[in-house]
Amino acid sequence: MKSTNVKLRNLVIYQVYVRNFSVAGTFFGVVEELDRIKDLGTDVIYLLPIHEIGILGRKGSLGCPYSIRDYRSIAEELGTKKDFQKLIDETHARKMKVMIDIVYNHTSKDSVLLQEHPEYFYRDDFGKLSSKVHDWSDVTDFDYSSSKLLWEELSDILVDYARMGVDGFRCDVASFVPIDFWRYARQRVAKVNRKVIWLSESVHGGFAKYIRDIGFDCASEAEIYQAFDMAYDYDIQPYYEDYLHGKRPLKDLLEGIQRQEEIYPSNYVKMKNLENHDCDRIAKYVNGNIDKIRNWTGFNFFQKGAAMIYAGEEYCATIKPSLFEKELFDKNEDISDLIRKLTKIKRKSLFANGIFHIKFPEIDGVAYNTVENDTEKYHGVFNVGLVQGNISVDVPDGNYRNYLTGKIAKIRKGLLQLDKDPIILRMKK
Repeated sequence: MKSTNVKLRNLVIYQVYVRNFSVAGTFFGVVEELDRIKDLGTDVIYLLPIHEIGILGRKGSLGCPYSIRDYRSIAEELGTKKDFQKLIDETHARKMKVMIDIVYNHTSKDSVLLQEHPEYFYRDDFGKLSSKVHDWSDVTDFDYSSSKLLWEELSDILVDYARMGVDGFRCDVASFVPIDFWRYARQRVAKVNRKVIWLSESVHGGFAKYIRDIGFDCASEAEIYQAFDMAYDYDIQPYYEDYLHGKRPLKDLLEGIQRQEEIYPSNYVKMKNLENHDCDRIAKYVNGNIDKIRNWTGFNFFQKGAAMIYAGEEYCATIKPSLFEKELFDKNEDISDLIRKLTKIKRKSLFANGIFHIKFPEIDGVAYNTVENDTEKYHGVFNVGLVQGNISVDVPDGNYRNYLTGKIAKIRKGLLQLDKDPIILRMKK
């Protein structure tokens, strides 16, 4: 959006799956952890869907929170609407914002809207209720061309949550929903709160092509910015995963990040993350190697865009809780101190409006980028592959203190010797 404030690039988002966040699995279980979450440097708490889950076609014993029966209800196992309001109020009292997941591509097969307005839903050539993605067998899709009354109903719901104090909407598979609807909903919500944050879960490029190839509309990542403030990093997710699986060099990921600067609006905001409820834990990808985790974490925060932590990431969790069952994340090594240092630097103004440069080191497996403004320049060197050797850096020879560790980094003949620590150096101009 032209109105998007680039200061959103300074945000740190903490993702919570309420059911599997605590033993209790309730809103109060989150409230009890708010002080700790705030201490990490969190600005926004993002909650996976909190609504009543459908029963018909339910997956697993508890069902998927993305198969929603009633958008206006709260899943009783999480608490009441009053409990949810309490969570909002307690979060605001700590000067954090609340973002909730919005699932407007589909509902459960026994949803209230399907029962009351079957005409709102997509049907295949045989007149049967259907969905674009057949693997999503517990849901059925909306047909946004069916009636403007559908648009009014769905936007009414967002307005009501904004009135409760919800500060942001993370919109599930937003690429599948018409951009004109998102514009319409955004205009209506703005009458309640113009500062609501709109985050799009836009989809992988290959997935977008597949949806188009089978005859459905799917917005590109660039198109998404016509209605949203932020988008997921799924355009480069395949490069990230392929590097971790040994299928392609890190250079491909770095080139993908650089390409974002070329193809998106000048005020674009990406939501950078290493893991989420759909993607494996970084600790699992790197077999629990703490040095790789620390370097990847540093690199994630040092990029241009907001940063997201999935609950448990601060404990190097390897368990990604099931969407369909009760399952808690595990706690291994605590990197909260590192995250606190990174969130502190993330808030600096140059991370919102500074100039970013992606470097391509001579040795693959190292991410090196810089960000600068008129008064200072930061260099970030992240040895995500734990490779050995020296890389060229655009820093005068000398001894410099690593912001993250306090250790001295020595630059000799324009070369920096790699070690296991993530490195951030600050230079005054």
